[in-house]
Amino acid sequence: MEAPDDFVSRFDEMFGVAYRAAFAVLGERTDAEDCAQDTLAKALIKWRTVKLHPVPWAARVSTNAAIDRWRKRQRSVLSAEPHEAEAPTSALSDKFLAGQRDDLVRALRALPRRQREAVVLRHLLDLSEAETATALKCSIGTIKSATSRGLAQLRTQLGDLVPTEATEATPG
Repeated sequence: MEAPDDFVSRFDEMFGVAYRAAFAVLGERTDAEDCAQDTLAKALIKWRTVKLHPVPWAARVSTNAAIDRWRKRQRSVLSAEPHEAEAPTSALSDKFLAGQRDDLVRALRALPRRQREAVVLRHLLDLSEAETATALKCSIGTIKSATSRGLAQLRTQLGDLVPTEATEATPG
């Protein structure tokens, strides 16, 4: 299957977002790369649908793949040392070290799907409210509400680990 030109032109951008999303959850380069590669393979197969909003779609699918991979890792490893984390890229994730990453993923998994997706897209991947609304096929108001509620639940579960700048309103 030959990749369409518009897929090829968006590949690097989509891969970068998919990688960052997976890395924010997993904290490991190789696993994040695998998730990003799987995401781009799915994007190519579904390109007719994906090409309308490729970057938010890649972020969403890669985040879900990373959470699935994290779940499998937790089930298969009874006791292992925390993985050394690299410097994450966003206000919400930069406070989480390897030992805290598991707490973050557990807290994100406990959120309702819409809240989890809104928080991840807005604060782990730094997408705008409009991009997040497009990715989740809802209004900007719904994104604002879901993000606010999701961050409130994360603060309840994680306390001081959720930085206050992640909870302030951001234009977008």
